[in-house]
Amino acid sequence: MERFAGWVEGLMRERGYDIDSPRGGGRSRLAEDAGVHRAAVTRLLQRQSLPDLETMRALARVLGVSLRDMLIQSGKVTAEDLPLPGAGRTGAGEGARGREGDGRVTPAEAAQMLGVPDSHRRQFVEMAEMILSVSGARTEGTHGVHRGVSAGR
Repeated sequence: MERFAGWVEGLMRERGYDIDSPRGGGRSRLAEDAGVHRAAVTRLLQRQSLPDLETMRALARVLGVSLRDMLIQSGKVTAEDLPLPGAGRTGAGEGARGREGDGRVTPAEAAQMLGVPDSHRRQFVEMAEMILSVSGARTEGTHGVHRGVSAGR
């Protein structure tokens, strides 16, 4: 509880929530921004109780961290309980993480791993390819990654 509350306090300070001065209003502002009860934030910061899942989800969104990180930091689960997609997988070929074996995934693979609905996959893939192309992050092998991606039309 202590470690988790300290971690959340650090995130709050980094994000500009004033929790150090008596009238800073950081707790109330965080609760308002997250759409949760102020009492839930207060109980957490006073080390009285951990937030429920929905409150953690809302706090994670506002504090700019993943729900996975929030749950792991809370001690409710371990990193092994919530492995990252593709973590620990080895092997070669197109089904493995990245065609070139470098750990990268294609935009189409990312869409599948993230659970992007079929109706939005083509748009997701095209946007990701454009961003990768413009940024120079991937200059080769971006064309043709539409194979197997449903347009959802």
